Amino acid sequence: MPDDPASSKATASKPPRKPLTPEAQRALAEAEARRTAAATAPPLPKEFGGPKGPEPTRYGDWENKGIASDF
Repeated sequence: MPDDPASSKATASKPPRKPLTPEAQRALAEAEARRTAAATAPPLPKEFGGPKGPEPTRYGDWENKGIASDF
């Protein structure tokens, strides 16, 4: 909230940042371009025949017909 006096004091006491290098500026521009492209990209199609429930590669195990295999 910009009207909060505590937050304005915190930003006023911070020292100014040093200028970014050209590489850092380019990296920030590329990241912004990726975010813009991801926001305007069409949604991915729904998966058919995949595992039910949470993504198994994220949680570290795969269950198929009651048999769990860890990897």
